[in-house]
Amino acid sequence: MGTLKKMKLVLAALTFYAVVQVLNLAGILNGYFMVIINRSLIAVIFAVSLNLINGITGQFSLGHMGFAAVGAYVSGTLTTLFFHLNLNHPFDNLGFLAAILLGGLMASLAGFLIGFPSLRLKGDYLAIVTLGFGEIIRTILNNISYVGGPRGLLGIPKFSNFTVIFLFALATIVLIRNLVQSSIGRSMLSIRENELASELVGVDTTRYKVLGFVVGAFFAGIGGGLLAHLLQIAHPTQYGFYASALILIMVYVGGIGSLTGSIIAAFSLTFLTEGLRVGIDWLRDTVGVPIGTEWTMVIYAVLLILIMLFKTEGLMGMREAKILIIKEKEG
Repeated sequence: MGTLKKMKLVLAALTFYAVVQVLNLAGILNGYFMVIINRSLIAVIFAVSLNLINGITGQFSLGHMGFAAVGAYVSGTLTTLFFHLNLNHPFDNLGFLAAILLGGLMASLAGFLIGFPSLRLKGDYLAIVTLGFGEIIRTILNNISYVGGPRGLLGIPKFSNFTVIFLFALATIVLIRNLVQSSIGRSMLSIRENELASELVGVDTTRYKVLGFVVGAFFAGIGGGLLAHLLQIAHPTQYGFYASALILIMVYVGGIGSLTGSIIAAFSLTFLTEGLRVGIDWLRDTVGVPIGTEWTMVIYAVLLILIMLFKTEGLMGMREAKILIIKEKEG
């Protein structure tokens, strides 16, 4: 990528960061909106990493938040129960960073353990295995008293702030973008298009399919750790099928294979989720309409059906924003 394109990507990221910080300092964005923005950035990490598995490599994972749960509980246990870190000691930030990375590494190990045995499975069968994996992780965490069991892991220090989450989200986008547009990424794309043909031309499909799971799981673990240190709690219910389905919807709404689409959908659907929650609460408490927040998933399901019917490729299809393209196609 040329120097000019690198500068454009850096400038776009810094502009977003500066605008949010200025609006926050000016009081236009209060703490409530900053939490939504922070959650949107974490959703970007989840959606982009899942797109690597589902959209780039052509696998179908339904248990992505299981990897996030591993990262959340590993990092949360280290900072809260093991090292007892707090915000008053500057050097504890290094401990937090180490805990987040270790949580990501443990999630990537989980990705390997689920990815390698499932290599011979495709489509619905792989989806069932990954869904079962996510539920196994959630059930195990729900029964370990050391990390809180059904109460969840409480008292996690709030190390995650806008700057930290922004930097991790940007690193996730850049690193996965570089991977996708490298020779490794092209091998992954060839598996998605035609696995048999890829094998015939010498692509090690086993290696790249496992690599997709491992890398995707690593960043999911990073996102889970950041979310736990933002909400100051890690609870098994946060990582169930509903959460995994929401991330999956983001990937398909944005466009399978498009990192740009995943970023747009992550922000859009996170804000839509909060808007629906506020609207449903208002209808129930003010107007008296007897509906609950579970209707949010109904609306998402309808949205996904409409997109699959009228815009099957999602918002972006497989297109990328120019600043995310390393090398323009020739000819």
